[in-house]
Amino acid sequence: MMKIIVATGNKDKVKEIREILGDMEACVVTMKEAGISVGAVENGSTFLENAIMKAKVVAAEAAKDEAWKDAIVIADDSGLVIDALNGEPGIYSARYLGHDTSYRVKNADLISRLKGVPDQERGARFICAIAAVCPDGEILTTEGVMEGRIASEERGENGFGYDPIFYLPQFGLSAAELAPEEKNNISHRGSALRAMRDKFADGEKPGLYTEEDR
Repeated sequence: MMKIIVATGNKDKVKEIREILGDMEACVVTMKEAGISVGAVENGSTFLENAIMKAKVVAAEAAKDEAWKDAIVIADDSGLVIDALNGEPGIYSARYLGHDTSYRVKNADLISRLKGVPDQERGARFICAIAAVCPDGEILTTEGVMEGRIASEERGENGFGYDPIFYLPQFGLSAAELAPEEKNNISHRGSALRAMRDKFADGEKPGLYTEEDR
């Protein structure tokens, strides 16, 4: 069975990743579950650069452990890009207003900064880049995007992060008002993960799946 280590300490991200990859014959574990506590400096200029950095650091640690040396390490870097704010918070989404600042405060700040901006100019998107470091050292990458706009208030209790202020016109709902399975079907992370799953399964990396797994 394929082993996958998710290079994040964000439990909400791990939950989404497990749900999206639920149809794979894979053992998906967190860094903590794999006994890895190393962190990476995220100083890249793009989501993809940061994802690669995180995946490589964790993969180097996994390679030292007999139990995990044949695992795939996947890392994602994702964030919210708002057109009217020149792309902010972008790659700094998790660090916007400080790592320890609640998303309720972050969301309120973004809504305040967009006060008076008409709906048609509140365009935004979630972007997710995923990097997978394979046991042989090869790196596979995918990206996903979810388009929407910034609402004038928080709505919904599902999801996490900026989901309550991310409005999806096609549904008339925020991302936090969608059921988890609905969100996963259209989300930036869902798109990127499904593309990565397809790379594993379609022979781009032969040997990751055994015939039994298929």
